[in-house]
Amino acid sequence: MADCSAARTPMQVHHQLSADKEGQDTDQHQYRAMIASLMYLTASRPDIMFAVCLCARFQAAPKVSHLQAVKRILRYLKGAPKLGLWYPKNGNVNLYAYTDNDYGGCNLDKKSTSGGCQFLGGRLISWQCKKQTCVSTSTAEAEYIAASSCCAQVIWIQNQMLDYGMTFMQTPFHIDNMSAISITNNPVQHSKTKHIDIRYHFIRDQAEKKRIVLSKVHTNEQYADLFTKPFDEARFRYLVESIGMMNFE
Repeated sequence: MADCSAARTPMQVHHQLSADKEGQDTDQHQYRAMIASLMYLTASRPDIMFAVCLCARFQAAPKVSHLQAVKRILRYLKGAPKLGLWYPKNGNVNLYAYTDNDYGGCNLDKKSTSGGCQFLGGRLISWQCKKQTCVSTSTAEAEYIAASSCCAQVIWIQNQMLDYGMTFMQTPFHIDNMSAISITNNPVQHSKTKHIDIRYHFIRDQAEKKRIVLSKVHTNEQYADLFTKPFDEARFRYLVESIGMMNFE
């Protein structure tokens, strides 16, 4: 891949990645080794987080189509080798988070992907991308589950910062679904929310304790989108710059 042509984005917008049972097999050991290296790289390159996590779902029986998707990630990395997170030393230290999901985005089982990112003083310090363990029957449910996962990370960060004498209460929690916000703020157990697993309802308890505050954000300003789905070059570049990544030439 040293002489390959660079790619503008790590994944095509309409990737159509699936099990591809009729496709040609590829070397499992090589594929898994590539995924392992890329997963290590996601610790400092959140821009490839979604693409790598999606390709990692096919390690059991990788096909040529999956290998091509992984190679596109490598082509993207070749085109942006010096892209990284920027952490300026000045500025306010405020904790806030974004959370989102792609409703039924998995082609295998129609499960949604939860995405979240946490900022401290305008600096990205944590990000997540994980397929949900259950099939959501509505966008509100999928958003609610994603928000609960992100909330757990926020609570962990709050507890860690206590060691430094910093207390963060009423952490802003940005979500672009009003239904999920209403489910959290309304203590009434509606019939439409009874099927949601109890373990996700702790976010309501954290909101009542004033540890988080859910707020509506426009879809165009939802930075967690970067960890839930692929985008065209313009939207992708906007999200990458919004989370604080820049080229260190």
